[in-house]
Formats: sequence, C-alpha cells, structure tokens
Amino acid sequence: MKRQKSFENGKATLYLVATPIGNLEEMTPRAIKVLNEVDIIAAEDTRNTMKLLSHFDIKTRCIAHHSHNERDSAKGLLNLLDEGKNIAVVSDAGYPLVSDPGQVIVQLVIEAGYNVVAISGASAGLNALVASGICAQPYMFVGFLKSSENERRKECLELKGIRQTLIFYEAPHRIKKMLETCLDVFGDRKICLARELTKKHEEFIRGHISEVIEIVDELKGEMVIVMEGSKEEAIQLEIFPPLYEHINAYISQGYSTNEAIKKVAKERGVSKNQIYKEYHTN
Repeated sequence: MKRQKSFENGKATLYLVATPIGNLEEMTPRAIKVLNEVDIIAAEDTRNTMKLLSHFDIKTRCIAHHSHNERDSAKGLLNLLDEGKNIAVVSDAGYPLVSDPGQVIVQLVIEAGYNVVAISGASAGLNALVASGICAQPYMFVGFLKSSENERRKECLELKGIRQTLIFYEAPHRIKKMLETCLDVFGDRKICLARELTKKHEEFIRGHISEVIEIVDELKGEMVIVMEGSKEEAIQLEIFPPLYEHINAYISQGYSTNEAIKKVAKERGVSKNQIYKEYHTN
C-alpha cells in the first residue's frame, strides 16, 4: 500500500492539468497557477499548447510528450522529478490519460514514490453525459473504438451486455461507420451525439441510432456519443463483485495489477483491454 499526502510530504510532483475543450474561459485559475509554477510542461502537441500558454501569458518551458514518444519521454520526465523538479502534463483538450497519453508516466511516478496530482477542469465526456438526457450513472467510459471494422465489431460485442450508460469519442470522418456498427450490434438504442462542446456551434442531437445516422454526413467537429446501456435481463457478469473489488481481491493476494486484470478478464469472459480501460478510467 502507498499513501500520498500530496501537499505535506515535500516531494516532487507530477500534475495532470485539464485544459479547455473549446472555450478558453473554462481554464481554471488553479490550472493557470500550476502551469506558471512548474518547471516543465509536457504536452501532447507543443504547437497547440504554446497557443494556450501564450493566451494566458505562461512562460514555462514546454516539451513534447505524445503517444509516439511516450515511453522514452516518461523516462526523461522521471529523471527530472529525481532532480526535484515539478512537472505538468497536459493534452490538447480535457484531461490527460482520458483517450490521451499519460498512463505510462503516471505509473512510473507512482512506483518511484513521487506525487501525482490532478488539477480539475473540463471533460468532454462528462459534459455530454450530464446534458444527454440519458441516465448519468452508473456509466462506463469507452473512448474511441478501433478503426478496423472487425476490431470495432468485436469491441461492441464485448460491450453489448453492459447495463451502464456508455460514453464514446469519435472523429467526424469515422462517425457514420462507427454508428452503423453500433446499430448492427447493439440494436436501435437511444443516444445523444454531442459535438463542438463549449464552442459557438455546440450541438446536442438526441434520438435513436438509426435517426442520427441519417444526418451525420453533415456534421463536423470532435464528437461524444452517449448511449443507453443494455436493457436485457441480467447476464452472468452480474454474479461477480464490482470490478474494483474483483481486481483488488487478487492484488491483495500478491498479484500485480496487470496479472489481476488478466485473471478478472478471463473469469468474466471479456477482453483484458476492456477491463483495463474500465479499471483505469473510473
């Protein structure tokens, strides 16, 4: 067990700073303060982040930390923490780690005994969820489905029996194929498609999948899809304890987190990736 007293132990800190998802007025005073005070900002895309920093007159040094260099970059960031420097990780929009890089460095930092602190801010998934009109809890964040039709269908089949509300992210050039797969696998469920969140052209489209598919060709901007959960009778998954309890039971027996996730996935008959995503997202 590791216990972190974030603001009492004097250790170097990795800050996970949420940034605006569109409207710059959603940048919090605390986020601005942290970005000004840290020694280094590790950004998913330095070009986008430099625009944000310039807007708020933040002069802190910015370096790249994205999906293509995440493992090598994480080691470098850990070295900086070893030197006593504080670091902020930011994505292009919203929270780091949520469909964005950051998981590797967070795990390394925790293992090394340094602080990991989240700085609150905007979340496209939560904005869409609470305004969708679909049951807001319990929910499961899925993020982006695979681009391959076969892999996407397999993921949807694994999610078909989930009774929680599902939250997906999707790009405009893939949304139609994604919804067609969902319609085929899940049936004509109620959804809410939210796009351009917090921006001038913000829009919520509420209806059934078959209805929304008819107009998606005209839509632009990054999208969040909130989908009602399965209405089928309880399936075998529900005989298991809550996911966290199930995994932590194995961890308490001496298994590593990854080993525990693998065992739970096998017992539940679902993919390791699905269990991993749900465990690390909530």
